[in-house]
Amino acid sequence: MTRAFATLKTLLRRFRASEDGTATLEFVIVFPVFFMFFLMTYENGMISARHVMLERGVDIAVRDVRIGRMPNPTRETLRERICDVAGIIPNCTSQLELEMVRRNPRNWAAVDPVVKCIDRGAAVQPVIEFTNGSNNELLILRVCARFDPMLPTSGIGKAIADSNTSSAAQGSYALVATSAFVVEPFAQ
Repeated sequence: MTRAFATLKTLLRRFRASEDGTATLEFVIVFPVFFMFFLMTYENGMISARHVMLERGVDIAVRDVRIGRMPNPTRETLRERICDVAGIIPNCTSQLELEMVRRNPRNWAAVDPVVKCIDRGAAVQPVIEFTNGSNNELLILRVCARFDPMLPTSGIGKAIADSNTSSAAQGSYALVATSAFVVEPFAQ
């Protein structure tokens, strides 16, 4: 028994003194942490890129309405114009909700702070206000786009999917772009 114990003790001492595999051990411990940071950075970058492209699409569509290139916009024509410009939005026409309201700047009434988005759980979408303006009227356009996380099982994507489990969101997140503009007097 003592001989076996001495042999075991010698083996343990040699194992503890050996430096073979230390780089592998460090890699196994550190790599998952850095890879998780990479995945979170990628997801965050995609969220930012989608938001920038949504804002750009809204700005260009609003400019077309404001200068008269699109004199009587409908919800569908604005949605198509935004989607044409914002090319990286997946399923753009079915995931965009538009709300356009007219406001009097001299008798201001606040816009509802709750932004209306696509309800993925509803068979029929609720009616949302969309009012065209004429020359010199102040309009506020709010656009809400729903997106699924690129990596729904890791990092930020998992946090998004876990926190948005309602039937309206179904694991997605919403990005909102808002623009206020006055229709230029292009027609009499």
